[in-house]
Amino acid sequence: MLNQVSVFAENTKGALRKMTSVLADANINIYTMLANDSAEFGIIRLIVTDPELAVAKLQEAGYQCHADKVVAVEMGDTPGCLDKILDNLRQANISIDYLYISYNRQAGTPVAVFKTREMETETFLRGKGYTLLDTF
Repeated sequence: MLNQVSVFAENTKGALRKMTSVLADANINIYTMLANDSAEFGIIRLIVTDPELAVAKLQEAGYQCHADKVVAVEMGDTPGCLDKILDNLRQANISIDYLYISYNRQAGTPVAVFKTREMETETFLRGKGYTLLDTF
């Protein structure tokens, strides 16, 4: 499983830039980022080079954040790849809390990143022949 940093941040002008500056100043590279908003606050999900340092630096800067474990599975780059993964998970009765698509820079393939509370998900997907990422 990958470590993902989840940050609770105000939905204000310049808020993302302020957060990315903290990471840039700590020499932390962002591999993937998803920002969800609401009226006043949002959750920013990041996969970075050093999640533990990112959490420490962001908390030091006043952010509420924590590290989560997420599953990252390589997808093929053809129509229906994500659907097949999701169908396999459905058949195994594995629930997904959220999902987003990223990109594996080394392999040049899309990656489905998702959060689940089902601990057997990695074993199940590997058994189905999927490649899972431990790093980006």
